[in-house]
Amino acid sequence: MRSINISEAAQKLPDLIDAALRGEEVIITKDDLSVVKIIPVTPVKRYPAKAGSAKGLVWMSDDFDEPLEDFKEYME
Repeated sequence: MRSINISEAAQKLPDLIDAALRGEEVIITKDDLSVVKIIPVTPVKRYPAKAGSAKGLVWMSDDFDEPLEDFKEYME
């Protein structure tokens, strides 16, 4: 674990990011208190969209495209 104060971290941020990417835990302190931990973000595994995967989950009312009563005066 590597601990560094905030003013020094501001000057060495690229190096601290590289250290975190290598697996090192980096803690930034302010007034001798730990305030931030720099860790790498794990990528989210995305699956490709599959056609038809939402079949049956979406429905549309029979009167979906009928004019709304509230807008009747604007339609005339």
